[in-house]
Amino acid sequence: MQDLVTSTRTDTQDASAPAHAKHAGEVTREAARRRTFAVISHPDAGKSTLTEALALHAQVITEAGAVHGKAGRRSTVSDWMEMEKARGISITSAALQFEYDGHVINLVDTPGHSDFSEDTYRVLSAVDAAVMLVDAAKGLEPQTLKLFRVCKARGIPVITVINKWDRPGLDALALMEEIQNEIRLVPTPLTWPVGIAGDFRGVLDRRTGDYVAYQRTAGGATRAPEEWMGAEAAGLREGDPWFAAVEEAELLSSDGADHDQDLFLSGFTTPVLFASAISNFGVAMLLDTLVELAPPAAAFRHGEEQDGDGRPLQVRDVAAPFSAFVFKVQAGMDTNHRDRVAFARVCSGVFERGMVATHAQTGRPFATKYAQAIFGRERAVIDTAYPGDIVGLVNANALRIGDTIYLDEPVQFPPIATFAPEHFAVATAKDSGRFKQFRRGIDQLDGEGVVQVLRSDLRGNQSPVLAAVGPMQFEVAIARMESEFGAPIKLETLGYTQARRTDAASAAELDSVRGIEVMSRNDGTLLVLAPDKWRISVIERDHPDLTLEPLLAGDR
Repeated sequence: MQDLVTSTRTDTQDASAPAHAKHAGEVTREAARRRTFAVISHPDAGKSTLTEALALHAQVITEAGAVHGKAGRRSTVSDWMEMEKARGISITSAALQFEYDGHVINLVDTPGHSDFSEDTYRVLSAVDAAVMLVDAAKGLEPQTLKLFRVCKARGIPVITVINKWDRPGLDALALMEEIQNEIRLVPTPLTWPVGIAGDFRGVLDRRTGDYVAYQRTAGGATRAPEEWMGAEAAGLREGDPWFAAVEEAELLSSDGADHDQDLFLSGFTTPVLFASAISNFGVAMLLDTLVELAPPAAAFRHGEEQDGDGRPLQVRDVAAPFSAFVFKVQAGMDTNHRDRVAFARVCSGVFERGMVATHAQTGRPFATKYAQAIFGRERAVIDTAYPGDIVGLVNANALRIGDTIYLDEPVQFPPIATFAPEHFAVATAKDSGRFKQFRRGIDQLDGEGVVQVLRSDLRGNQSPVLAAVGPMQFEVAIARMESEFGAPIKLETLGYTQARRTDAASAAELDSVRGIEVMSRNDGTLLVLAPDKWRISVIERDHPDLTLEPLLAGDR
């Protein structure tokens, strides 16, 4: 693996000037070079394969890790957990950083499975753009639709990649119509396939009229060569498939489906590319598109959505003093040290390793001695980072998801929404002699957001309730409690499917209502657990004076 991106200060201005004033121009320039985006999609659409292909084309790895066939199969760089390798799916987000064409790419691969949609939602709070993968054969699947809507609600520009065009699939024009009808984004293809799905010969570059022909490589393990040629040569070489692509591209133009940068950044359109990530077809054009069209790191919003006077969110400019917020916490990445890494998105100013920032939630100093750039599971010490970069703060035990750290001018970014859990199970240690490890492991999983941990005086600390969006989160919890903490657990499923927020004044009376349970989350939130929506509606009818509020649920 090549060296990860690091930066060195060359500023020679007056040392007595404030740090942020000395670096304002430098920060603005560096922020403009950053492209920070997430790769999101339905499971099995090819996210991790695309992540690997992007790193391959940027020449930060020499061979893609996805080798097909059961014998000799390798995991991708971004899938490092044993469960990910065994199942061939991503169940946690991973951050990769590399340079390409004079720009710094911060790429975050995310879980595709809906059970881990809360992790994906957290990632979307830390990026400036998204690359949405659509399986050419399946079109817009439920999780794809959900994530598109989250991006649109958050104002995140989306670049769409129609993946797996080398396999039989849907008609290209039909896919464009489906995107427009289902998610209300106008697709503006930048490339158009030459050859139907399953007969992928190359693409027509709609902005130049040129033909980009692809050549296969063995197993897609190395970068696929591209051959560029003009329209006349393409017609002679490909014949009818080329002329069909030209005709369809002209039809798109007549419908106004041409790229407009302002409409893209405003969330009205989505540029579209056709590719085959497993064969490395179309990946170089995606990288070029990200550099050209995706927004750079920009001013970050903070404060409440609106205050009582209806004033808008405050803005933290990229050249302001350093600030960052934590969007993910992950332990167990380094099996030799059992450390805990907080992933922080730099929002403004210059991050310098060793600086002592302020932890906004506690007001206490926070030292940044152990800071690293993360490449999947690989790491390198990072001395300097700029807006848009993602820094791994090692052994940052004081930091939790949604926390803010800053220098000089106080700032606190909005908390990240917590999804409403729908699955609940009591966790107990299989070996009562390992209760200390059991408690430490449960607290760790809670801090990472792997599951929500609920407690009550009735159940005590020996029997916490694990709450999850999807049941696969329980599988991760069971596996990690045994492998990382040496504290195997058993789970007893509870018959609850609904959770509502309440307050201390209502909790005492609600706790006496038959069929429900009131429990406390570590952040102090009181939750009412009920078996179904009908039971909730009965309580609301019989106790209209008590507080029962829906939890924030992303786009669920």
